[in-house]
Amino acid sequence: MSGIRDRLTDTLYGLGWGTVKRLPEPVAAALGRTVADTAWKRRGRGVLRLETNLARVVPDAGPERLAELSRAGMRSYMRYWMESFRLPAWDRERVRRSVEIENIRRLHDGMARGRGVVLALPHLANWDLAGVWATRALGIPFTTVAERLKPETLYDRFVAYRESLGMEVLPHTGGSAFGTLARRLRGGGLVCLVADRDLSTSGVEVKFFGETARMPAGPALLAQQTGALLLPATLWYDDTSVMKGRVHPPVDVPETGTRAERTSVMTQALADAFATGIADHPEDWHMLQRLWLPDAADRGGRREARA
Repeated sequence: MSGIRDRLTDTLYGLGWGTVKRLPEPVAAALGRTVADTAWKRRGRGVLRLETNLARVVPDAGPERLAELSRAGMRSYMRYWMESFRLPAWDRERVRRSVEIENIRRLHDGMARGRGVVLALPHLANWDLAGVWATRALGIPFTTVAERLKPETLYDRFVAYRESLGMEVLPHTGGSAFGTLARRLRGGGLVCLVADRDLSTSGVEVKFFGETARMPAGPALLAQQTGALLLPATLWYDDTSVMKGRVHPPVDVPETGTRAERTSVMTQALADAFATGIADHPEDWHMLQRLWLPDAADRGGRREARA
């Protein structure tokens, strides 16, 4: 059954990339909303998990407010997919006018130092669109890491898609990604990492919306090892067709402490910056998986963390 399911998943994504980008934009947007609303009404595991996560982000929200947020969240999530399916067909001008980032000078200043920049983001709005904007509108190529997906053919689709948009993509597993990222940074390059969920189950414990979660140590370790500037960034949608974003102040390497202690302090600073952006725009946080340690303590949570 898993082989049939894998082939079906790969086929559906292939249809998305092959078909959605050819639809008129209003039709594609309407399709995304319909799919989102249908998924939301079915109250599946992902929607219920999203509401549980949002309850930590917005602790004063009652059931009706959480339902509103989760519906908006699913629409935001499907907007991400509809845009991503269509991105290969967007020209440079369309990409340029589709994104506005506050304090982008922090990125430019960091790149001008020649020591590399690590840009760390949470799963907010459309990080793929932000990446294309960096390569096409700013003319800054970058390297990133992708989680290995099942089936392997689907992972290959994602890699080919992102590389076609100007990104260098490394697999999360295999052990060589960190060394390659460090070399790119030492050469003055840009590394972009989605960093609000630890995929290794051996990340750094942080306080996140009042509870303990794990986030990857990679961004902080890369900054310490290479001297690169570490910049948090957050994204969001509003009621326009333009995605907004903000580059937050840099996370400095502490002057004292062991490497583990410095990594802990820096990762907590990233978590705090992420929390600011997520609290401002909770409906754009696409976290449909378990994140906090108390939620992942049961056996099913551990299985989901590995999925």
